[in-house]
Amino acid sequence: MRLNRSKKGFTLIELLIVVAIIGIIVAIAIPNLLNAIQRAKQKRTMGDMRTIGTAAEAYAVDNNRYPSAAGYSIPTSLAIPTTTINNSNGMQNHLSPTYIKLIPMKDGWDSYFLYTVSATSQDYIILSAGKNGAVSVTAGNVVGPTTDFNQDIVFVDGQFMQFPDGIQQ
Repeated sequence: MRLNRSKKGFTLIELLIVVAIIGIIVAIAIPNLLNAIQRAKQKRTMGDMRTIGTAAEAYAVDNNRYPSAAGYSIPTSLAIPTTTINNSNGMQNHLSPTYIKLIPMKDGWDSYFLYTVSATSQDYIILSAGKNGAVSVTAGNVVGPTTDFNQDIVFVDGQFMQFPDGIQQ
């Protein structure tokens, strides 16, 4: 008698090779995906900061000064007092709904934007604390382009003074 064995299915070696290939692809793809997510958060944050800045500039055209930073103070290392942008502060009351329908209050990492004006209300700063949520900028150490997700993003008088650029770490 002859046994009729039809060979159907995969061998253990073939399955192990496929699993190894999938593991290599995932090991390459996951860090790139995480980097892309952080970059998207940065770009969203920068876009929101531009939007707030544009509304503040429009307000300044009509009122000859930037909106006040009334609200509760957040202790930071900046040279001038900084407040969060929230529903109770003067900036929200001055800008919404005339200059902007709704002010973005939080950055891509779910931290509040920080906003301040000079004593004469002729200059303003909008700041995002970055991925780590800790403000690290002081009045004299704004560094320009950065390559670190944890660095602050600083928008001063209509332009970015510190911002993400290039390959991020």
